[in-house]
Amino acid sequence: MSVIPESLPTDAKKPTKSATSTPSATRRYKYLVFIGRFQPFHMGHKAVVDEALKRADNVIMLIGSANMPRSLRNPFTAEERSEMIKGAYPAKEAKRIHCVGLDDALYNDTRWLQCVQQSVYSVTKNLQEDIALIGHSKDSSSYYLSLFPTWESISVPNYKNLSATPIREGYLMGATPTKERTPASTRAVLEAFKNTKDYKQLHEEAWFVDNYKKQWQDTPYPPTFMTVDAVVVQSGHILLVERRSMPGRGLWALPGGFIDQKETLLDACVRELREETKLKVPEPVLRGSRHSQHTFDDPYRSARGRTITQAFYFQLKNDAKGLPKVKGGDDAAKAFWLPLAELDPKKMFEDHYAIITKMVGL
Repeated sequence: MSVIPESLPTDAKKPTKSATSTPSATRRYKYLVFIGRFQPFHMGHKAVVDEALKRADNVIMLIGSANMPRSLRNPFTAEERSEMIKGAYPAKEAKRIHCVGLDDALYNDTRWLQCVQQSVYSVTKNLQEDIALIGHSKDSSSYYLSLFPTWESISVPNYKNLSATPIREGYLMGATPTKERTPASTRAVLEAFKNTKDYKQLHEEAWFVDNYKKQWQDTPYPPTFMTVDAVVVQSGHILLVERRSMPGRGLWALPGGFIDQKETLLDACVRELREETKLKVPEPVLRGSRHSQHTFDDPYRSARGRTITQAFYFQLKNDAKGLPKVKGGDDAAKAFWLPLAELDPKKMFEDHYAIITKMVGL
């Protein structure tokens, strides 16, 4: 998990005494927490906030995917989404809404829970305060609720079955969201964003991905792709490439790519690594430096479709001569060594930052 859906589902019963019965409709809370990505904030989200404002003194909006590069799945910054949310209410009510950016922690539920707790604490200053969750009803909610056994939950029915996904996808393809589906504050942010260079790039990428997926539209089942990625570390530096092509053009990425039909995962990883970085390390030394491998399979990790990757972690021995020479090739505009301290999730492609932190143990 560790990357939240469009909004936090809260329909299942919790495994605690306080959650064995539905909270009273007249029960008032000091804080109600609404967790979501709000990409973008729509009338369904607003219906939840409306209810929260009726039932709590304060509403804490935890805005997920807060420190990510703009992408088709996360085109808007946490600040832009906060503007959508608070701008939908008069000043008096907006003061009761506290918007806090929430980092993703893919493949690390414990870290994500810590982020949620820290974000809530930044507002309440005490996690023992009168706090509860509020959100839409969704079938997958039991898993999420099991992560918050000490907080009650309030379920709000999905407003007209609205979802952010079709609104976002249509907007990035050029459509204008309607007032029936989005508040005026959201439409204002979206209209302003349409005039930016970032929108133009995402608009181009949206059409690229749409055409890419059309290649597979006649298959009997949606395809699942297999890729490999190389995590190469030496002397506190990691080997990265800058992507030459869409999607993610210009972002930092791990060297890697799709496997060929007649090669093993490791062989594919070594091949892609050499093609994209021209790494000056003998292949026997490289293979002998393999430390570990891990599968990364978040369903939403790639805009191109269901893509599972196998990452291989190579620990190269420290060398007084310095870092091996590299040069970008194939799909990489350039290859470079980056100090681990300078890793920036806002510059990383897809889930590659999460892969690095998982494999390297950061």
